[in-house]
Amino acid sequence: MTTTNNDEIIRVEHLNKTFTDGVEVLKDISFSVHRGDVLGIIGPSGSGKSTLLRSICQLTDVSGGSITVCGENLVKDGVYAPKETLRRIGLNLGLVFQNFNLFPHFSVLRNITEAQRVVLGKGKEESETLAMELLSKMNLSDKANSYPCQLSGGQQQRVSIARALALKPEVLLFDEPTSALDPELTGEILSVIRELAQEKMTMVVVTHEMAFARDTSDHIIFMADGNIVEQGLSADVINNPQEERTRQFLKRFNEK
Repeated sequence: MTTTNNDEIIRVEHLNKTFTDGVEVLKDISFSVHRGDVLGIIGPSGSGKSTLLRSICQLTDVSGGSITVCGENLVKDGVYAPKETLRRIGLNLGLVFQNFNLFPHFSVLRNITEAQRVVLGKGKEESETLAMELLSKMNLSDKANSYPCQLSGGQQQRVSIARALALKPEVLLFDEPTSALDPELTGEILSVIRELAQEKMTMVVVTHEMAFARDTSDHIIFMADGNIVEQGLSADVINNPQEERTRQFLKRFNEK
């Protein structure tokens, strides 16, 4: 399908990030994400995948390059937009962390309503109504009054997805959403993300689940050593990689 720039949710151009110790973790990164697409980002540990997501979500400052979200410049040639613009851009992005990041002293319901009330200024009834709708979507309606410590890892991650969705972002970003889970709990999170993909939720998913990346993503980026080594349609990158570094990384998966 041909997309226009009006469909572009995220554009990253020539992005660089160097830490204070001189380590360059992102090197001339460029790509775009269009409305309704799922971008999978794969690669070995330390390749810069999480730093890239954190840069888009304003959790890590970049050293150079540009990030545009929903047509607004978050950072342009290394210069960040004013605070009010950054805040507005931030509302378009929902990040789901590896380790859930739920408030342990809040109930499940309050974990989902708190940001709605504080960030969006919603009332108690409105925020709770949406929270319960999302908990039903996650098959967690009976856990509204539970606390995170009373939930399995998979249930906590579903709550964190519901919390992100409650702010109605234009795009969801997932940073290894199953890495903190036992293998038997991984499937339930991947199932939720597949359902969101079917609903045409725009997503960027950093994952080590190769079959999931191939079958759920529209496009895939393979990163190594801070570079984008290869990117393209998901089936092409996974099943028929063109670069030797990509082939080495996927060798074990493709031999199964």
